[in-house]
Amino acid sequence: MVAPVMEQANIPLPDRAAGRLAEVRARIDAAAKAAGRDPASVRLIAVGKTFGADAIEPVIAAGQRLFGENRIQEAQGKWPALKARYPDVQLHLIGPLQSNKVKDAVALFDVIETVDRPKIARAIAAEMERAGRWPRLLVQVNTGEEPQKAGVLPAETDAFVARCREEHGLEIEGLMCIPPLDEEPALHFALMAKIAERLGLPELSMGMSADFETAIAFGATYVRVGTAVFGPRGPR
Repeated sequence: MVAPVMEQANIPLPDRAAGRLAEVRARIDAAAKAAGRDPASVRLIAVGKTFGADAIEPVIAAGQRLFGENRIQEAQGKWPALKARYPDVQLHLIGPLQSNKVKDAVALFDVIETVDRPKIARAIAAEMERAGRWPRLLVQVNTGEEPQKAGVLPAETDAFVARCREEHGLEIEGLMCIPPLDEEPALHFALMAKIAERLGLPELSMGMSADFETAIAFGATYVRVGTAVFGPRGPR
C-alpha cells in the first residue's frame, strides 16, 4: 500500500507517481478478477486536468500511456510537447466539446469520448475528413438526465448512435457516462452496460476515483482516475 500523500513529502516525485500508479493498477486488477474478468480488459485513463507537464511526465515514465483531459485549451498548453516526446501516449477528451473547438479536438486527441449531439457529430465528421485524422469516438450518455450535464438521454441513445453511423459515417466504439454524485452509481453503470450490449458497442468508459471498482463489475473497459494517480489537485 502506498503511503498517504501527506507522508510522501520526502519521497521524490517520480517515486510517488510510480507508487500511486501501481496502487491504482492493483485495485483495477483485483476488481476485474473479482468480476471474473481479464484485468487486461480494463484500461486506466489517468486524468491530468489542472496538472502540468511536470506532474504528468513522471506518470508517463512509470509506464502509463492513456491520459484524459477535460478542457481543450488546457490540454493544448501541455500535450503537444509531451506527445512529441512520447509518441505512443494516447490522449482522451473526456470533457464537453463545443463546436468551435472541434478542429482543435480532432487535431490533438486520439479518442473523443463526449460526442453528444447531432451538431457535434456533423462537425466531427467534416473535420476528420478535412484533416485526414480519425480519432476514435464514444457517445456520452446523461444517465441521470441532469439538465446541467452534457450527454444524450438514455432513451435517445439508440437513435443518436444510428444517426452518427448512417448520416455522418462515424464509427462509434462505445459509450461514456458520469453518474450523478448523489445517486448509486451501480444503477447507472448497469444501464450503460445494457445499452452498449443492445447496440453492439465494445467500449464502456465509466467509473472514476470513487467508484471505478463498481464500474469494472458492470463491464467498464476504461476507467478515468485522476486524484488517485496524481494526488490532490491544486487550483486550476
